[in-house]
Amino acid sequence: MLAKRIIPCLDINKGRVVKGVNFLNLRDAGDAIANAQFYEKEGADELIFLDITASYEQRSTIVDLVGKVAQVVFMPFTVGGGIRSAEDIREILLAGADKVSLNTAAVKNPEIIKKTSRIYGSQCIVVAIDAKKAENRGQKTENRKKDNLSSDICHLTSGKKWEVYINGGRTPTGLDAVEWAKKVERLGAGEILLTSMDYDGTKNGFDIELTKAISSAVKIPVIASGGAGKLEHFNEVFKKTEATAALAASIFHYREYRLKEVKEYLAKRGIEVRA
Repeated sequence: MLAKRIIPCLDINKGRVVKGVNFLNLRDAGDAIANAQFYEKEGADELIFLDITASYEQRSTIVDLVGKVAQVVFMPFTVGGGIRSAEDIREILLAGADKVSLNTAAVKNPEIIKKTSRIYGSQCIVVAIDAKKAENRGQKTENRKKDNLSSDICHLTSGKKWEVYINGGRTPTGLDAVEWAKKVERLGAGEILLTSMDYDGTKNGFDIELTKAISSAVKIPVIASGGAGKLEHFNEVFKKTEATAALAASIFHYREYRLKEVKEYLAKRGIEVRA
């Protein structure tokens, strides 16, 4: 069995690390480079850097900041936000990232997953899925038209539970999260970064139902994200789902817990983690 990974995440807005609740009410969490250096020393398994307003603002990722962060970390480094093309991916990888995370671009043009996984390898292509409990199905047509979402994939049936959002959680797509996860795997994605919008920043624990549904529907690794607040939350997500990694932000940024504490806690409960 592969060791479970514990991954801190840098949500970047205007060059600073931020953290909110349910994707709203962002507050400052420090300098990106300083945070990256801290997590390198802490022994993080990986680091994820998400430029959370790039897609919504229709601009490219802050490549120069990506390069500066890459210079101070030696762990696997994933970058997402504002990536729209194979050339964008090439630029991010050349800046020092090991993987790229696609969300909005993947929904608007699913073929980018197939194309870029063939060019750079599936191991480089992470698809981020921001999912929210589905309500008021069928009334999102205008949003979908405005964002050029294909009508043939924007279909959420009454029996489905979670809807995919894009543009940093601002735009509902009508896509069912479980079916979308299956599709991105078929297209060549090597990993899924799954964030529960309902649980994000709440510190009430990971969304076990959502994480279990997605991680049991695909064979590729799934990173659980959204809701970590206590040590037992990490134990729960690994014991009750097929997630291969757990991501957290605020509890690490504000030093409520150290990565070493999380790993020691999990190891004592029989969960294999990296030293």
